[in-house]
Amino acid sequence: MSPSFGRASVVFSVGSHRPRQAGVLPVSRSVAVSIRRLARARTRRDRSRADSRQLTRPRGWSMLWSPRRPANFKACQRRPVMTADKLISADSHIVEPPDLYDSHIEPKFRGRAPRMERHRTRTGREYDAWYFDGIRVGTVGSVIQAGKRFEDPSSIDFLGVWDDVRKAAYEPHAMLEELEADGVWAACLQPSQGLFWYRLTDSELLSALCRAYNTWIADFCQAAPTRLKGIGMLNVDDVDEASQELERCADLGLVGAFIPVYPLPDRPYRQPMYDRLWWTAQEVDLPLLLHVATPRGGVPGCEFTIDINQLTAAGLVNSDYWVRYSLTAIIFAGVFDRYPRLRIGSVEHETAWVPHWLKQMDFVYRERPTTRTWKSRSGMLPSDYWRRNMFVEFMEDDFGLRFRDVIGVENMLWGNDFPHAESTWPKSREFLDRIFTGIPEEDRRKITWENAARLFRFDRG
Repeated sequence: MSPSFGRASVVFSVGSHRPRQAGVLPVSRSVAVSIRRLARARTRRDRSRADSRQLTRPRGWSMLWSPRRPANFKACQRRPVMTADKLISADSHIVEPPDLYDSHIEPKFRGRAPRMERHRTRTGREYDAWYFDGIRVGTVGSVIQAGKRFEDPSSIDFLGVWDDVRKAAYEPHAMLEELEADGVWAACLQPSQGLFWYRLTDSELLSALCRAYNTWIADFCQAAPTRLKGIGMLNVDDVDEASQELERCADLGLVGAFIPVYPLPDRPYRQPMYDRLWWTAQEVDLPLLLHVATPRGGVPGCEFTIDINQLTAAGLVNSDYWVRYSLTAIIFAGVFDRYPRLRIGSVEHETAWVPHWLKQMDFVYRERPTTRTWKSRSGMLPSDYWRRNMFVEFMEDDFGLRFRDVIGVENMLWGNDFPHAESTWPKSREFLDRIFTGIPEEDRRKITWENAARLFRFDRG
């Protein structure tokens, strides 16, 4: 079903495809602002190819559409203008300062926003934690353990105070210094405590927290816009609201946005209610990222919930289940047939699971027709959509690298995960030299910086 938002209906055809009948998706507000923003997007990037499309534009809609379907994911990306092999971390993090939400959230939410408080353990050790409605929703110590794995892994815990946070995690110039110490030239910056907010039950507050963070991270990256790129946060409980916020992310200069690795259980990503979000992401040309540990509302007894004490080893080991489920749902819903330039990726689930998953999807598509409610318009297999429209970010998956030709060299991006406990900082070069042993330099170059340069708009001439 082609997107139809509010009272307008859109019918389009791509190549030899038949025009799709317009459907109706209920919305709660006008999309006039969205359309004006998308019209302005034409001035932000070259859209000359859009003029050759077949498109019915009722009621003055200004839409951008490409009639050409790229053959693979590389064709969906940008061409880098870089001349040296300098690492780009596609997955690094900031640590949100204590006053971020008080200073950036709308006044009506200020009294409800999570706050950082200092407490003591029974043994007298001080620690800082975020609290919401009297419930501890995350500790500072859980996101600031970079480097400890190389010193004494047994010292890694969830405790710590704000004074322990490396300045690089919240100050851009210090961030650049720490990246350089790790041999990294540039980074995509993602939230830390923000991962926990996807477990909040207050949807309105979650949206406000996302907006506050997006404004803050955009300002943070302005200190070094060619080397620091921000990834925003979206609450998809309200798809119209999420779509508008994604447009704002583009206006702010962010280069992608999180969506929950798994949405609310009664709203899986296969449902057509998400069409406006997919359409918007394609039109503003921003990838959507599914980061580990962000299932909406959490998964009790399995993965993170609002109560961090429910974290289990089983949940951590099997966290890639949720991203596999969501990506499969998106493919088998025909989303990439309707939005061939949409890009969606997995973050921090590593990569070795991908080959078997691709094989299983193709098997089910070909051999289990009773489960197939969708058939590719162009004769593509599910694995073809992966290679054309999806990507995976990892830290140190040497096993996955052995299967890079199956996964797709152009679909793999490396990140150092600074400043978290799993981070390869400050030994990223050492790690990469080890796991890329015997791998052609061209493949290493693509995975460790070229792919990120194209996807996330790093451009160094």
